[in-house]
Amino acid sequence: MINIVLFGKPGAGKGTQAEFLKEKYSLKHISTGDLFRFHKSNNTELGQLAQSYADKGMLVPDDVTIKMLQDEVERDPDTKGFLFDGFPRTKAQAEALDVFL
Repeated sequence: MINIVLFGKPGAGKGTQAEFLKEKYSLKHISTGDLFRFHKSNNTELGQLAQSYADKGMLVPDDVTIKMLQDEVERDPDTKGFLFDGFPRTKAQAEALDVFL
């Protein structure tokens, strides 16, 4: 299994590079931003929780972000690998990624 993490500020080209890498290695691309938008627009429990922090002008806590990513990884156990775009952003997220992979 190949797992790749893309780091960079917004607009740095992570999404562009992700498309190339996804095709070349047959990876599942997981974008943190896309996950947040999916959960918020589908009014999931995690989306509501994330939105409650955003409504207060706060960052979404690591445990909520980690749960979203972990759920997404567990949905596709037979993949050749994952391409993480925008995750991990903190030490706690990196440690959680190491554990659930």
